[in-house]
Amino acid sequence: MIHRCRENAASPIQPKRWRVSVFVALMVASCATVSASESSVSTPELDAFAHKAMQTFDTPGMAVTIVDGDTVTTHAYGVRKLGDAAPVDAHTIFPIGSNTKAFTSAALAILVDQGKLRWDDRVVDKLPGFRMYDAYASSEMTVTDLLVHRSGLGLGEGDLMMFPTSDRSRAQLVHDIRYLKPARSFRGGYDYDNVLYIVAGALVEAVSGQRWEDFVQQQILDPLQMHDTQVSIDTRTGDQAALHAKNTTAVRGVGQQSVLKTVMSGQVFAPAGALQVSATDMGPWLRLQLDSGQLDKSRRIFSEAAAKTLWTPQTLIPIPTFPKPLALAQPQFEAYALGFEVQDYRGHKIITHLGGVLGGVSAVVIIPEKHAAFAIMLNSEDVGTLFAVREHLLDTLLGLPSPDWIASYKQVFDGINAEAVAALKSPAKAAHPARGPSLPLSDYVGVYRDPWYGTATLGRDGKGALTISFDHSPGMHGTLEHVQYDTFRTHWTIPDVEDAYVTFALKPDGSIDEMTMKAISPIADFSWDYQDLRFTPVHASK
Repeated sequence: MIHRCRENAASPIQPKRWRVSVFVALMVASCATVSASESSVSTPELDAFAHKAMQTFDTPGMAVTIVDGDTVTTHAYGVRKLGDAAPVDAHTIFPIGSNTKAFTSAALAILVDQGKLRWDDRVVDKLPGFRMYDAYASSEMTVTDLLVHRSGLGLGEGDLMMFPTSDRSRAQLVHDIRYLKPARSFRGGYDYDNVLYIVAGALVEAVSGQRWEDFVQQQILDPLQMHDTQVSIDTRTGDQAALHAKNTTAVRGVGQQSVLKTVMSGQVFAPAGALQVSATDMGPWLRLQLDSGQLDKSRRIFSEAAAKTLWTPQTLIPIPTFPKPLALAQPQFEAYALGFEVQDYRGHKIITHLGGVLGGVSAVVIIPEKHAAFAIMLNSEDVGTLFAVREHLLDTLLGLPSPDWIASYKQVFDGINAEAVAALKSPAKAAHPARGPSLPLSDYVGVYRDPWYGTATLGRDGKGALTISFDHSPGMHGTLEHVQYDTFRTHWTIPDVEDAYVTFALKPDGSIDEMTMKAISPIADFSWDYQDLRFTPVHASK
């Protein structure tokens, strides 16, 4: 998403789809291309650090772009795909997940500059048929509100409408947002979401008369000569990073790295996280941000006023206490702007964002006072590598003494993985499989509907076991194994999908009242928002 589509911006160790761990062998190659004068970042030093980080966290491939004053450098490491010797290079495209959101915000900024839109316009006036669950939010939500995660929706709420894929159209998803119950009051606080950036993409289409993909291509990518970049996550090219995750039967974070078999697909979520970008193309995008929308001496992509708006803090982000090994990176201030976060790093203001999809993560960091910026893209979920390299580059560009970030992040993630494995083992000891289920399996068979997701169908396979299918998510089906009482667990047939507990509540007459779900892993990504589902029987078939 999306997948993910950033991820919990309040925490340095919980970006979307981060769960990863240990891999045995790694092919690491590196190359660097430089334009203009030498950067203050030493290529040999960065190479050595990158190699060590990748070996520590078992990262197959990584690309880095650094803009330092007038200098642009690209650095490529490792392989595009495990088992294939083809190296990552400056033109290898990586999915950047939620770092797409800044492009959607920029598209809206262009429409504001063109006089077709204002930031305080009500969405309902520009996008007929748009409606939230709450009538006040429906009537008062502005263009800015779509972009700053203060809608009242819960963390990642509605991601299963599109994650990991969906048969919905973008228009259908925008319509169905009205069924998402808010977790808090409108503008009552920060909760990261993806679905409203899809509304923002639909708004671009409604105002410009072009698909979001075409508008971004013509108004941003083409002028910046970002020729490698793809606006669809489904696009396949010869120089493309394969995506990777760790094999495991217990918890993501324990196992061996392998090529991901299930990847995010489809166009519905594109405005929230579908771009695929190369290290070469990241250079002009980062420079555009540093130059406040200026393309060259005579042309602009967006105005200086728009650039200021895009970086203006809007929604405060609660700051958790970082684990002790990461205390030096603890911000004192963090807020969400329009497609970017604004925070401090060791006393210096930075503009930043994370991105993640199934099998890949990215980071963008801008340091206004140094007129410097960088992007990091990985073809795996190894955020230990992502964060360690991020902090190392920040320290280098700011001229700060740098601790051993690799060791610090390894210590933190090793601890998280150990706790997760322990938590997964403990419920099994307390289970009572001999107790229940309350009804014959045939009584659970039928179609169930959740107001925002749609339908899930329960059936029986050839061996008599219960089966479950998420009807709007192609390929997302599997069997149900009884755990205890009226709780079952999923065994999805497609890999890389978080299993869940499925619990049935009964009415006094013994018929099924509702079916609810909960992710089994304590560190399941928030895009598996099973906890928000409330399925009720549409009809039963015995």
